[in-house]
Amino acid sequence: MILVDAEWLAARRPDRALFEDLSVTVRSGDRLGVVGRNGTGKSTLLRVLAGDVEPDSGAVRRGRGARTSFLPQRPSLVGASVREAAGGGWEAEAILDRLGMGSLLDASTSTLSGGQAKRVALARALLAECDLLVLDEPTNHLDLEAIAWLEKRLASFPGGLVMVTHDRHVLDRVTTRMIELERGQGYVHDGGYQSYLEARAARAEREATAETVRRNLARDELAWLRRGAKARSRKPKARIAAATAVVEGRTRAPERAEPLDLAIGGAPRLGGKVVELHGVGHRFGEAPWLFEGLNLSLDPRGRLGVVGPNGSGKSTLLEIVASRLPPAAGSVEVGTTVRTGYYDQTGGHLDPAKRVRDVVAGKAAQPGWQQLRLMERFWFDDDAQWAQVGTLSGGEQRRLQLLLVLAESPNLLLLDEPTNDLDLDTLRALEDYLESWEGSLVVVSHDRALLERTVEDALVLDGAGGAQLSPGGYAGYEELLRSAGESSKPRSPTGAPRPGRVGADPDGERATATGVATPGRNRRDGDRKGRSPSTLRRLIAETERQMESSSADVGQLEAQIAQVASDHLALSEVTAALAEAHRRLADAEQRWLELWEELG
Repeated sequence: MILVDAEWLAARRPDRALFEDLSVTVRSGDRLGVVGRNGTGKSTLLRVLAGDVEPDSGAVRRGRGARTSFLPQRPSLVGASVREAAGGGWEAEAILDRLGMGSLLDASTSTLSGGQAKRVALARALLAECDLLVLDEPTNHLDLEAIAWLEKRLASFPGGLVMVTHDRHVLDRVTTRMIELERGQGYVHDGGYQSYLEARAARAEREATAETVRRNLARDELAWLRRGAKARSRKPKARIAAATAVVEGRTRAPERAEPLDLAIGGAPRLGGKVVELHGVGHRFGEAPWLFEGLNLSLDPRGRLGVVGPNGSGKSTLLEIVASRLPPAAGSVEVGTTVRTGYYDQTGGHLDPAKRVRDVVAGKAAQPGWQQLRLMERFWFDDDAQWAQVGTLSGGEQRRLQLLLVLAESPNLLLLDEPTNDLDLDTLRALEDYLESWEGSLVVVSHDRALLERTVEDALVLDGAGGAQLSPGGYAGYEELLRSAGESSKPRSPTGAPRPGRVGADPDGERATATGVATPGRNRRDGDRKGRSPSTLRRLIAETERQMESSSADVGQLEAQIAQVASDHLALSEVTAALAEAHRRLADAEQRWLELWEELG
């Protein structure tokens, strides 16, 4: 059954077109994921398909009797309490509990945060009897357990599904087709996220090949056109027009001329002390403790992920580490060399009435040339620089927030749900940047792909006052969940396993952001045993890059040998450099083998 059939859709902003001549049909059983860079019109397309807005041009036809349920990016709630806003009844209460809102059923919707309101709106959308489910970023503000539940719920939904999400695991496990918005056009790919990446790479290769053919043909046609005035006078006008079109033709310029460049500058060097928590605990007023007795020491090159159910205090812990919030118990020591960059969930400090260039300029009258270049590197071109912050998409505002944080050159980076509203290209660039970044990182995220790539250890908050350090990053956290599920240990009210608290163990060892550090032994200086899988995978990736670089050097030097064969002095220098390149390559290959053997 056809649920919605849209033809020749177009939507525009005042300064440009979002998409044009876009056609899409959704049938029962379809699972469509919509992807594209921030500002390409993903949310607008969903609003059109859901019937929330009309397109600037084109036609939308709906199946007879087809019912639609829509979750917008920024929903508004109707109802005095959370229970009423979700629809009421036992099923609404069950879904709200699954989404981490079970303890707030009677709370007023006026007291909810943006993330809580989004979860209530998601419950309402899932509860509605519908044939077409349209969801804009449904995984935002959900914890890992809730996302796993949502995956199963969506996979079993019998109707049609259209969804925008940055969660690559959800895209791969739920969707059967992908709609990619790029440069005002739409491309449909069969399969999930991996199929989309493969099709996108193949399209880029075809476009590059076509441009090469065009340039070769243009060179020949240009030579033909230039063969003297007498010869040109006898040339057919149609041939001249065709030749001119080839010479002047161009493939479409890429939407972004170059990759996102986050490497603004190296992180200032950290001393031995970054941040230390001594017996830290926090609660608001007389409410139960979110966590207590927390002893934690961040390593200068540590990669710590903070995970746990919603309401367990993850964002509160980041506020304490950032010295924005004093703990209710315990103390916090911050090293003298620490420069903190805090990327919070909301970006509420951005003034929607200001222009992008004025926000970046700060107190200056106008941005300097370095700031102008910085905006270009973050994909804010001339038009976007003059746009008001309030007119930007949610993802563009988050990218602007990321620019402002990294521009301060921090060496301690605190990221609170950095994947919310960012497009997939920006996420991949952020992950690449964090892999080689030299500072200390603490990240709160529900994005499994981000955690897998960027963190070495996980601090698990259980939502009932307990916390536990889990070596091995997200993989170690998953193993902890499996172990708890197989054991008979009591579980917390949220359903997550209740780990013990992070603190001083009986032998006096201190828990750190990279595991338990034994007194008198520095894990960074030669302790090869017990390194987490995430650490080993990062080292393997670095070694592979070294192998590629050394292999490229070998190829270049081997090519130079033939060029300098008659110059004995130059030949000697190139031969010595080639031997050194071979040695570096062999060393890197040996390290690669050892790391893989350690990883098992």
